[in-house]
Amino acid sequence: MNICRLEHVDLHCREDGDPDGVPVVFSNSLGTDCRLWDPILPFLPSGLRLVRYDMRGHGLSSCPEPPYPMGALVADAEALLDHLGVRDAVFVGCSIGGMIAQGLAVKRSDQVRAMVLSNTAVKIGTAETWQERIDAVKAGGIESLADAVMERWFSREFRASSELVAWRNMLTRQPADGYIGGSAAISGTDFHTTTANLTLPTLVIAGSEDGSTPPDLVRETANLVKGSRFALIRQAGHLPMVERPEEFAGHLTAFLDDLGHG
Repeated sequence: MNICRLEHVDLHCREDGDPDGVPVVFSNSLGTDCRLWDPILPFLPSGLRLVRYDMRGHGLSSCPEPPYPMGALVADAEALLDHLGVRDAVFVGCSIGGMIAQGLAVKRSDQVRAMVLSNTAVKIGTAETWQERIDAVKAGGIESLADAVMERWFSREFRASSELVAWRNMLTRQPADGYIGGSAAISGTDFHTTTANLTLPTLVIAGSEDGSTPPDLVRETANLVKGSRFALIRQAGHLPMVERPEEFAGHLTAFLDDLGHG
């Protein structure tokens, strides 16, 4: 267990693979922690430095009082990579993690040489929708949203499996303040203008059954980044790295191969 004590937050991070390898950094979605990426690790090639961390207010990281501006989440990632001495990373982000990737790529091109945007967009939802979710968590905790979130996150097939309970538990055990803070960050973010100016190598991944960031929304973001590639993972929802880990890892590995990192 590694807690990185940064200026404004303590972030839990994990490193696997080759400490001298090409850095690949993973940023989790709202309501999950760094274990989100566990399913794909066995399918990734050797020789990579795999860095995962819990976003503020999630997992074992500290939970400052909400709301969180997106700039703070981007600054957290920036400070963590500086702390770890990471440069020229492939930054892989899911949902809010993909928004963090976009923001960091604009701010620190020395840290991010390529990005993988999974089930994300330049803008997700509306301020009104996010405020309703924040109000619901304040009134009834994350448990009050859990079943609806599971429907958006996973395909019908996966929701019928015994695996669902673990991901539902992960969601409901996150700090309510962390979920509220992350919701506020997404609510206030529209990266259309800045992301449209990015030219770094980019892989964009969508899930065909995603109820949070539908494939057409994700594809719109792919179309903004010049030269990006788009991959649709079928029979998967908002977290394809969970439902189709081997396929997700295959897309990531092919992308790394093309970058010369395979």
